[in-house]
Amino acid sequence: MHPIEERNLLLTRRHFFSRAAAGLGTAALASLLASEARAEGGLPGLPHFPPKAQRVIYLFQHGAPSQLDLFDYKPGLEKVRGADLPESVRMGQRLTGMTAYQAKFPTAPSVFRFAQHGESGMWLSELLPYTGKAADHLCLIKTMQTEAINHDPAVTFLQTGFQLAGRPSIGAWIAYGLGSENQDLPAFVVMVSQGTGGSQALADRAWGSGFLPTRYQGVKFRSGADPVLFLSNPEGYSATARRRFLDDLTGLNQIHEQQYQDPEIVTRIAQYEMAFRMQRSVPELTDLSKEPESTFALYGPDARKPGTYAANCILARRLAERGVRFIQLFHRGWDQHSNLPRDIRAQCQQTDQASAALVQDLKQRGLLGDTLIVWGGEFGRTVYSQGTLTAENYGRDHHPRCFGVWLAGGGIKGGVTHGETDEFSYNVVRDPVGVHDMHATILHCLGVDHTRLTYKFQGRHFRLTDVSGRVVREILT
Repeated sequence: MHPIEERNLLLTRRHFFSRAAAGLGTAALASLLASEARAEGGLPGLPHFPPKAQRVIYLFQHGAPSQLDLFDYKPGLEKVRGADLPESVRMGQRLTGMTAYQAKFPTAPSVFRFAQHGESGMWLSELLPYTGKAADHLCLIKTMQTEAINHDPAVTFLQTGFQLAGRPSIGAWIAYGLGSENQDLPAFVVMVSQGTGGSQALADRAWGSGFLPTRYQGVKFRSGADPVLFLSNPEGYSATARRRFLDDLTGLNQIHEQQYQDPEIVTRIAQYEMAFRMQRSVPELTDLSKEPESTFALYGPDARKPGTYAANCILARRLAERGVRFIQLFHRGWDQHSNLPRDIRAQCQQTDQASAALVQDLKQRGLLGDTLIVWGGEFGRTVYSQGTLTAENYGRDHHPRCFGVWLAGGGIKGGVTHGETDEFSYNVVRDPVGVHDMHATILHCLGVDHTRLTYKFQGRHFRLTDVSGRVVREILT
């Protein structure tokens, strides 16, 4: 087929009608560019009501921390150590393929001591001494629930509100709705650190934009001299030359957009411009040399090592200071099916001080009041041991029925423990909180009605909370 004929066959319906009216392509481009410019500040009419939080820092503990060893104090379990978990507790709930074969489900109390902290008397494990010092700023939810029992769908559910891939992540939704306070940095930034325990795969789609325009996906910052891939100019290539190149490229993209009326072309133009601005803003952001010694002492011994959880927490604070809307840290290594006492101790040594330091640092800088911090994983861990139970060693399987997360700042009550589980930390007794409830509450703190933040795709108006979700008003200030 002749190339011209082939090209004509590729014309879209939108392209056909745009070509049918003289001058409409240019007008459409101007309209789309204006729309993109407005999107920097979010959608018209948002926030829906005065927000308590201007930004979110989500400290995602990938792999699922054990609530029994960190948050949910169950001293009565010592009396039934090693006893088979009663069927009346399990109630036929489905198990993973890793423990469904077990003939017995030996009850495994935590080997770690618990103590009360702060004026609130919040119970926390000895593994979290620094978190304990921040207890009166925290809201501990002990009754989070999820529908997923394996890592990938559970992570996808926590990040997108749906267990199957393809939906926008929570950060993308917030970037789409509220935009950025800083035109030189993305609205949504992601950093990943690696712990010492077992790790599951972590796909980039966890911070993707799904069916939203791609400009709203998270921008991943890496450790090292080049935090964002392909951001730096090649050797011998000046900023002036890059500017001329982008101007010419923009002109070509505008011609292409006039022909095809594809909004993704406008997104591409905007992303090139953002990358150019980031060439100035990112090096200054990631240069910690001007941070005082007190900062590194506050965040702990790993704080000077690029790519560690502690160093990423410092960067999260710096991003918050610069108006980045949604900052997400993924720390891997919490998948402790065996050797849990050893591995969870190492994980907490890598995360406890820095997590608490972030709360304290934001507080002393006057930023905690309008910054919402969320700490938690994708599900919890079973009270019974996976495999052999000994006096000092055990592992725990996945448990979606109840797990712990904490929140701080940005419209959340401090010194609060929400919800109650049964004596085995297996079922929720009072005040369950689902994934959609958590998402609805986060959006509420940002001044967004979760039922009204929607995007039409394939004939349906989608939202982060799908068709459910309740704001957990009991924990709000």
